[in-house]
Amino acid sequence: MKNGSPPKPEGKPVERKTPRPGLRLVAWEITRNCNLDCIHCRAAATMGPHPGELSRDVCFRLLDQIRIEGNPIVILTGGEPLLRQDIFSIAQYGSDIGLRMVMATNGTLITDAIVQQMVESGIQRISVSIDGATRTSHDRFRKVEGAFEGALKGIERVKKAGIEFQINTTITQQNLEEVEKIQQLAVNLGAAAHHIFLLVPTGRGKYISDQEISALQYEDNLNWFYDQKDKVPLQLKATCAPHYYRILRERSLQEGETVTFKTHGLDAVTRGCLGGVGFCFISNTGVVQPCGFLALNCGNVKEKPFDCIWQESDIFQDLRDFNRLKGKCGRCEYRKVCGGCRARAYEATGDYLAEEPLCIYEPKNC
Repeated sequence: MKNGSPPKPEGKPVERKTPRPGLRLVAWEITRNCNLDCIHCRAAATMGPHPGELSRDVCFRLLDQIRIEGNPIVILTGGEPLLRQDIFSIAQYGSDIGLRMVMATNGTLITDAIVQQMVESGIQRISVSIDGATRTSHDRFRKVEGAFEGALKGIERVKKAGIEFQINTTITQQNLEEVEKIQQLAVNLGAAAHHIFLLVPTGRGKYISDQEISALQYEDNLNWFYDQKDKVPLQLKATCAPHYYRILRERSLQEGETVTFKTHGLDAVTRGCLGGVGFCFISNTGVVQPCGFLALNCGNVKEKPFDCIWQESDIFQDLRDFNRLKGKCGRCEYRKVCGGCRARAYEATGDYLAEEPLCIYEPKNC
């Protein structure tokens, strides 16, 4: 028995329902504790204590309930997940019941001993956030001196152990001109992937809403990102940037290509905003939300099983019916592959079905 995990239950396996729709990703804020003070942090995470965080036994039960919906990727995030003392027993339990366990970390706390625990508990990939191409710019973003060097050292340790890692970058006016250099850094480090995130002004991000890039910059950046797909040896994914999946299809049409799994990989079979559709977020206190940026309470796992929340939430039902979208999102021919950022719509209007405020595209279906 590793890391204090209970033995696997014997006898009848967990019953698996047919997913409606398929749950692909769960981002789980395992703790809100954090050793950094990042300017854009959705959670406004700080060192705790944070009352009401889920006990280990509740965490095990939650993983069982997630497993009922299939075998989605479970992202252990925070805060800083490595600040939770029982993190690896939780990861181990998820791995033991067949979930793909990954971790989102700032990288600064990774030691050789931590890497060994990652390996033993079945962590299959980590993401490390790099938001500046240099020590100065990254540390300014993270508001802790040494964050850049700490992240690079952590990456080297997981790389040496053979654990896959990806680089995540949140794009703002502050680092917009450095994104290409950050991507090159990801290549130089040997990352498997580079995921870009477009700032959603929630949490501390509200205080830097003036750093949100414009709709035109948004469009230009996503076109640049599309151009990199055949230029860099990285898996590329745009997150909180649903327009990318409209741009991908527009550009492919211009190039005489049909978007298929063979030509575009997972980008061909996913969509822009996955909140409540194939993805959800679970807070440190058990609140299930469409995503970490869309703070709508769809139910609490302390009060109702996760699988029931995922299947029955009225908010999730709204988000899964793309015909309920309003404004130009509702009449857009790309609504099934883009959908607009529901969190930005909510922050701008108070209506999570309203049109995306940072979109320059005018639908042809008028």
